Amino acid sequence: MEFKKSPDGGWGWVIVLVSFFTQFLCYGSPLAVGVLYIEWLDTFGEGKGKTAWVGSLASGVGLLASPVCSFCVSSFGARPVTIFSGFMVAGGLMLSSFAPSIYFLFLSYGIVVGLGCGLLYTATVTITCQYFDSHRGLALGLISTGSSVGLFIYAALQRLLIEFYGLDGCLLIVGALALNILACGSLMRPLQSSDCPLPEKTALESVPDRYSIYSEKEKDLEENTNILGKSHGAEETCKGTLASGGRKQESLLHKNPTTVAHAKEAETYKKKVAEQTYFCKQLAKRKWQVYKNYCGETVALFKNKVFSALFIAIFLFDIGGFPPSLLMEDVARSSNVKEEELIMPLISIIGIMTAVGKLLLGILADFKWINTLYLYVATLIVMGLALCAIPFAESYVTLAILSGILGFLTGNWSIFPYVTTKTVGIEKLAHAYGILMFFAGLGNSLGPPIVGKIFRKANLFYRSSLSHLWIQTSGP
Repeated sequence: MEFKKSPDGGWGWVIVLVSFFTQFLCYGSPLAVGVLYIEWLDTFGEGKGKTAWVGSLASGVGLLASPVCSFCVSSFGARPVTIFSGFMVAGGLMLSSFAPSIYFLFLSYGIVVGLGCGLLYTATVTITCQYFDSHRGLALGLISTGSSVGLFIYAALQRLLIEFYGLDGCLLIVGALALNILACGSLMRPLQSSDCPLPEKTALESVPDRYSIYSEKEKDLEENTNILGKSHGAEETCKGTLASGGRKQESLLHKNPTTVAHAKEAETYKKKVAEQTYFCKQLAKRKWQVYKNYCGETVALFKNKVFSALFIAIFLFDIGGFPPSLLMEDVARSSNVKEEELIMPLISIIGIMTAVGKLLLGILADFKWINTLYLYVATLIVMGLALCAIPFAESYVTLAILSGILGFLTGNWSIFPYVTTKTVGIEKLAHAYGILMFFAGLGNSLGPPIVGKIFRKANLFYRSSLSHLWIQTSGP
């Protein structure tokens, strides 16, 4: 089946619109899970580290399963995957409203919703790339803001729904909203033609692969034919022995045209089986060679010092950079910020500034006089300083400013493909980007639980130190 030329417009802008809303609907709740996180803490009474696993799984599972998601989209197409994933996200959200324990949420919200989001992200990016060529960067930038706008709106929406309908009602309504993904998926018309012949280059490339099966088949076909011939010959010998004699049976075979036809069919069948057996052997060898080459390319990538530093950077960045979007509301409560002072949810500020950061940093990356690698490193350094300043923030205004800075710098996701391309080259971009996304998902999954565990131990240490100091000062 042949893909048509990318139209760079037309129905492609409909694809951009529905992809934007798809990411808006699927990522809105998982990215704004910090609002639900506080409610889960009060409902189930579990530790902060254990409760944080729900949100971290929802954000990390999709990235960890990116190879599986790519395989599904390549095999079934963007439209079926989007519709199926819409059921997954909506079903996972609705099931979470009936969660009897935090462990049930690990499955319903963390894995089911997270995997559905990963499938939807891959599907929207893939079909957008098919419809756009020269304007591909603009199209991808527009659809990527859908998740940031979803974070901005869902943070306030979920808080409002919890106030009116409770936690269970909130999850049911959010799950019902996610069913609109099915309507978005139905509009993702595949860009392909079933009645067009394959391109000449593809046909010529397939000829050597097809006929290489027979280039060395003389010996193998003889072996396969002899194996089949022995069993067939033994069967004919038994039949001839049971008859009146060998010569008489041979003469009857020559005289009977039906018997001759059956003999020819058996010979043709033996040849076909032998050729198919050899074809399977060659196919297995070729598949093994593909996997071997993939492993070799992976090892070569990790030998690149810049690439190794890059995957360590994104892994550490997601361990430390993702938790603020999940725990910022809890930080405000720990800083004794009153609810009436929260003019806008801190998570909403992070969401809208992430969208701004994606657009502005993407525009800056297009300037030739700006080194994209240095720009990315600068965002990492400034974000580290902003994270270090959070413990010293004691007011809503300070936390809001820090949330805006963190959200803007999180928008460096838009320039990460540029950095990867400069590091490994355009020909290895897909392979390298998949590996880096795996480590990003690993950081997303481990970050909040690690931060929650550190907080618990630091809090226990702080309390024990205060108790020890009080005993010393109040002693005789």
